[in-house]
Amino acid sequence: MPKVLEYYFAPPSPYAYLGHTRMVALAKQYNVQVELRPCDVGKIFNVSGGLPLAKRAPQRQAYRTVELQRWSSFLGLPLNLQPKYFPVSGDASSQLIIATQLAHGTEVALALTGTIMAAVWADEKNIADPATLTALANQHDLDGAALMKSAVMPSIQAAYEQNTDMAIAANIFGAPWYVVDGEGFWGQDRLDFVERALAK
Repeated sequence: MPKVLEYYFAPPSPYAYLGHTRMVALAKQYNVQVELRPCDVGKIFNVSGGLPLAKRAPQRQAYRTVELQRWSSFLGLPLNLQPKYFPVSGDASSQLIIATQLAHGTEVALALTGTIMAAVWADEKNIADPATLTALANQHDLDGAALMKSAVMPSIQAAYEQNTDMAIAANIFGAPWYVVDGEGFWGQDRLDFVERALAK
């Protein structure tokens, strides 16, 4: 049986964007089953002491910008440090990802997730806009309109809330967060440690 990698994230997270492609590559390399768990980081912050970006101290905001630039350059990933549509709600895009996984499987949902993240950080698109999300799904030869209808169904909303509740219960306080064999790793800069855990 393949190992399981639990992947807690919020689509608007810049660090989830920076780590997504590498995480997907690791999962393929080690034949790992990914459990996608898009969740509401705002609710997680509320119970774990985290602050939204606008409420963080100026020195923390400034250093965040430096780190994002460093990682963008190091990884060769395009990243707008001040994207047009950020902060942005991740609710609609998270529910679209869940609906896509249920209808088309994890691999397709992971690919769409990467496109949604890049839409925020590289393409200046609003991932809270249903028309934008429909178009992004269509890029993957999916029926974006049908998936968006599914995404607002109570069962999908409940799955999204359950992911968030699971994250809170597991003492997760940020995104992305990876879990291998019960061990948690916070942040895309911990992917080297994730790989070591997968290789065991």
